[in-house]
Amino acid sequence: MDVTTDAAAPWLIVGLGNPGPEYAGNRHNVGFMVADLLADRVGGRFKRAGKAQAQVIEGRIGPPGPASRRVILAKPMSYMNLSGGPVNALRDFYKVPVAHVVAIHDELDIDYGVLRLKLGGGDNGHNGLKSMTKAFGSEYHRVRFGIGRPPGRMPVADFVLKDFSSAERKELDYFVDRASDAVEALVIEGLERAQSTYNS
Repeated sequence: MDVTTDAAAPWLIVGLGNPGPEYAGNRHNVGFMVADLLADRVGGRFKRAGKAQAQVIEGRIGPPGPASRRVILAKPMSYMNLSGGPVNALRDFYKVPVAHVVAIHDELDIDYGVLRLKLGGGDNGHNGLKSMTKAFGSEYHRVRFGIGRPPGRMPVADFVLKDFSSAERKELDYFVDRASDAVEALVIEGLERAQSTYNS
């Protein structure tokens, strides 16, 4: 379903990560970090979503009036590789078209802190995206947050499940803030305008 023909439909904004305090600071959990900041902006608190294995907040983003958009912020409480089930359950419950789903996730093939916004495409080995695409197809939006490649011979799985380095943490708040701005721009202004601003 095309975004332009269904402007009144809500948006489902999904931060991808793994639940539990032991994962909270991991590179793989940057989607959760952005979702938490968006929750602060919306002024809500995450609550368990009925039968769906996820935490959600309902709210609006954008200026008051017709330009604001109804959004459901979500953090799947399954593990990363099972994200598709909870996200699809929320999509069905809130009647969200696939093109109004936004996945916020870590991206190995982009330098740390760099953002790329896109619609559709492959999963590039990302288990959260792979699960979502299997559940409802690939034509959803992605906000890709660069984490860079692991140093030396470190396995990718070890790298993404490690916390950001102390040097990275100095800039992390700024980059998470910028990613949150990018999500808002995508929903309010559309993909092309958001890409022109944030696909640096």
